[in-house]
Amino acid sequence: MSGTTTSPRETTSPQKAASPQKAVARTPPRLLEVLRATAISPRMRRITLGGDAIAGFPAGCDGAHIKVFFPRGDQAVPELPTLGPEGPIWPPMPRRPITRTYSVRRFDARAGELHVDFVLHGDEGPASRWAARARPGDRLGIAGPGGPDPMLGPADWYLLAGDLTALPALGALLEALPRAARGHAVIAVPDAADVQALDAPRGVSLTWLPLDGQHTPSPRLEEAVRAVGWLDGRAFAWVAGEATSVLAIRDFLRNERGLKRDAMYAIPYWRASLSEEAYHMERHRVMDELDQS
Repeated sequence: MSGTTTSPRETTSPQKAASPQKAVARTPPRLLEVLRATAISPRMRRITLGGDAIAGFPAGCDGAHIKVFFPRGDQAVPELPTLGPEGPIWPPMPRRPITRTYSVRRFDARAGELHVDFVLHGDEGPASRWAARARPGDRLGIAGPGGPDPMLGPADWYLLAGDLTALPALGALLEALPRAARGHAVIAVPDAADVQALDAPRGVSLTWLPLDGQHTPSPRLEEAVRAVGWLDGRAFAWVAGEATSVLAIRDFLRNERGLKRDAMYAIPYWRASLSEEAYHMERHRVMDELDQS
């Protein structure tokens, strides 16, 4: 199939246009402070973090995963784990911080500012609840960055797809692509007010898919991905968001388009039938199954 054909011309890698994401030595979690909180759209808020502990955070990691540690209960400041010889050593309950995975939207090394975008969905989950109330001077813990290195593999063209929860990473990846990159990006958002201005290369078509006020993109995101024109040459796909949608797109790309595991990164962030807290536990099982498939 065309998705596995290697073009005779040189493949494109986003690291040609952005600082490479090097393998990062494991460092202790950092306790950062909120510098600013900015409304990006009705459902997304950008928290800008900084402080003395940001020193040494690696450049060139936009789009990478970070672990975020939130205060628990009446805590004003999260109690962070420490690093032991065999991994993290956690504070005992009930002092153990609430932990979630987010993406680096942008890291400005010169200014010492780390931007993290949070989807707001009321007080249903601790992360959304914290982000909606965050003010300058509040404290938050982070660890990382981590994730695949590079975030996008070498390819002649790219296919990126996701929903509102994947938008921070998608925005970072699109802006890090070489200006000569080709491909398609399909982003499902609840409605038109959630569309953001992204600096995508001219050769990457950017399709916004408003969902008439809904958050769950399946099956519309899958249908939109199926409808994009398949380009010549080697493809690399990056897909993230709601689990049912991600797995359906992953199966389409693997079984119908013939993409191999090393030409794809598909990761579920949430599941429509589960709360944030419940899927936090479920996600580990899903990721284990993906690694073994």
